[in-house]
Amino acid sequence: MLLAIDAGNTNIVFALVQGREIKTRWRIATDPRRTADEYAVWLSQLLTLEGYQRADVEGVIISTVVPRALHNLEVLSTKYFGHEPLIAGKPPVEWGVALDVDEPQSLGADRAVNTIAAHALHAGDLIVIDFGTATTLDVSDFNGAYKGGIIAPGINLSLDALVNAAAKLPRIAIEAPKGNVGVIGRNTVDQMNIGIYWGYIAMIEGLVMRMKAEIGRPAKVVATGGLATLFEQHTDVFDAIEPDLTIQGLAIMWERAHIAG
Repeated sequence: MLLAIDAGNTNIVFALVQGREIKTRWRIATDPRRTADEYAVWLSQLLTLEGYQRADVEGVIISTVVPRALHNLEVLSTKYFGHEPLIAGKPPVEWGVALDVDEPQSLGADRAVNTIAAHALHAGDLIVIDFGTATTLDVSDFNGAYKGGIIAPGINLSLDALVNAAAKLPRIAIEAPKGNVGVIGRNTVDQMNIGIYWGYIAMIEGLVMRMKAEIGRPAKVVATGGLATLFEQHTDVFDAIEPDLTIQGLAIMWERAHIAG
């Protein structure tokens, strides 16, 4: 099996993948100071709980947007799993798609991997929305080429900024409105939730509308990230939700590298 590691700004996801089927996944808070030994203790226990062993891992592939975390993840792979890891975007697992933007070297690895996975799963022009630390909207054409996108503050970042800057506002949980609730709140908590939740939906719907007009052809909207399902029930902007798009992309890149090899 493949151990696919997606190191994001907030969390690192470890997933066991057989072919393109995700068998199990685990999540840990991103901390660049965490050592390979600490990862190994934590991951070994989880493998055992799921009925797996370290020997079941036949290869490792890593995608990261946190450069400082990469070294210890590489050591984890070589020292505890006995495999030199493949790093997404570096030989022999280059992107394999055109990055048709002004500064392709600055594109986050997760966004490139998402583009690869989305194109493998869906035909035509695509808009991929990833609800992470930042919310990104990425466009790829019908050939799979990455054409550009948008970076907006993630919903949790927006809420943190609001709470930290306004002394009297409480910290609230982000949740979908229940029942037939309007957008005129009657108390502080409701008003905050309306502003964050419906404000975010309005932003996504507005940006997608403008992106589609600029693309000039029909484009499918694919959403990923943990909060995608939170918004799904109150907007029809998503054509598909792929919760594990980045992990799927890593599995595809691993598969292609071994076929080519």
